[in-house]
Amino acid sequence: MELNKAVLDCMQALRRKLREEQAVDIRLSQPDAINAMLSACLDSSNEQTRELGQRLAQLSDTPYQAEVPAPRVHSGHPLPLDAVHAASSSGSVRIYRGQRVYA
Repeated sequence: MELNKAVLDCMQALRRKLREEQAVDIRLSQPDAINAMLSACLDSSNEQTRELGQRLAQLSDTPYQAEVPAPRVHSGHPLPLDAVHAASSSGSVRIYRGQRVYA
């Protein structure tokens, strides 16, 4: 996928909204930044954020799925025990090393 000005502008606007709303810090240089942003948009209660997510999905030719994939653990970077414990205790979501962590 080609990152043009329209995609980058949308990603920057969405990144700001997600940081304000959900305290999610997604870097544009992450390999899965678009998927992480779209996943966070699905959890948002703000209509404007969800619309930005739909626009990003259209611009990037990425499906805007209603179903959120489960977090993956990479063999090189396992989740810390604190994140695993926090995932079972409450319902909020954070991004840790580019992956969704239920904390």
